[in-house]
Amino acid sequence: MRVSSTLPALALVAAGLALPATPAAADGPGVGTPTVVSLGDSAISGEAGRWAGNTNKSPSRTDALGPTAYFDNAGNTGEQIPGCHRSKAAEVHLGGGVASKNLACSGARTTTSAYDPESNFKPGIDFYDDGAGHIGQAKALQQYAATHNVKAVTLRIGANNYHFADIVQTCVIDWLTSPSWWKNYCRDDSNIAPLFTPSNIATQTANIKTAILNVRTAMSSAGYADSSYSILVSTYWNPIPRGSGFRYPETGYTRQAIGGCGVWNSDADWANDTVVPSINGSVKNAAAASGLSNVKVLDMQTLMDGHRLCEKTVGLLEEKGLTSWTQAGAVDTSEWFQQIRTATAIFPPYQLQEDAHANYWGQLAMRNCLRQAYNGGTARAGKCVSTGGLSSRGEPNVALN
Repeated sequence: MRVSSTLPALALVAAGLALPATPAAADGPGVGTPTVVSLGDSAISGEAGRWAGNTNKSPSRTDALGPTAYFDNAGNTGEQIPGCHRSKAAEVHLGGGVASKNLACSGARTTTSAYDPESNFKPGIDFYDDGAGHIGQAKALQQYAATHNVKAVTLRIGANNYHFADIVQTCVIDWLTSPSWWKNYCRDDSNIAPLFTPSNIATQTANIKTAILNVRTAMSSAGYADSSYSILVSTYWNPIPRGSGFRYPETGYTRQAIGGCGVWNSDADWANDTVVPSINGSVKNAAAASGLSNVKVLDMQTLMDGHRLCEKTVGLLEEKGLTSWTQAGAVDTSEWFQQIRTATAIFPPYQLQEDAHANYWGQLAMRNCLRQAYNGGTARAGKCVSTGGLSSRGEPNVALN
């Protein structure tokens, strides 16, 4: 990355990014360097972790990790599973003597999707195995844990079961294609409304519960007692504020053309009042229904408040008089989510699948809170709250309450 001499804290940011070496295989489970493993979807794999804030100027202004951001193979030359986007900024990389393994995958649901395993394999939290090297995340966890000292498994899953990406896309399309005097809201569209019926909520809660129990089965099969490790189940955040919190008006095209957040105010309210709370309700209820004593819930629903897309409290780099993410104060004035891009994401370096995901700053904020929840191996539950500024590790300061 290009480092600016104007920001002494950048050395600390770089230090925070240094990933611990994967420990050598041990003779059996529970031996060697304490390790945290992450499972789940794009919200935990590190999707959008390449970018620190947003700009409509040169992408280099926010490019924190460069083109190798998602490379996770042994030679740092590519992805182990194309499209999983396990970024170097992912929250699981705690450092400080704790090793990490990112098994999450962008696009994953609770069960594996393998309709084209060579080009679009999405391992779920299950034991899928096609005999050709494509396995589910629970199976991968079982294999990894058998030769490493896994002290915690952090899991975030469920949003794709609720088709969250489809919701975002539908809401933006409805905003772009309907006039202000005849607004077409996404919340009542035929492909969206059924997602939040009591029946579907119950179904998805049961699916998430099964995923949590699959984690336990994987660890038990690898030789772990429940008391020897923890399962940290995390909730999701909302990438946009309520309608009253947008800095661009809902009429005209600046909300999308400038801010990358084209959604009607009423739909933004619905997203905050119904969509994310429903998903997180499923996550919390599934964790409780699992009946496992070693499950802890890490609530991140409001962690990014004040730093969401188009929120009045932050802005694009150029709107805040900044030319680079490395400048002092950038973390506090920048958005912690990647813009919902349209035409500008057709060509590199941006990618459509990065849209509306927590970016570099958001990933490091989650990492800060996860480290506190891991608590040296004695895991604890709590709610993550941003408190402003950078920590000594170059991460946004966060309190775990």
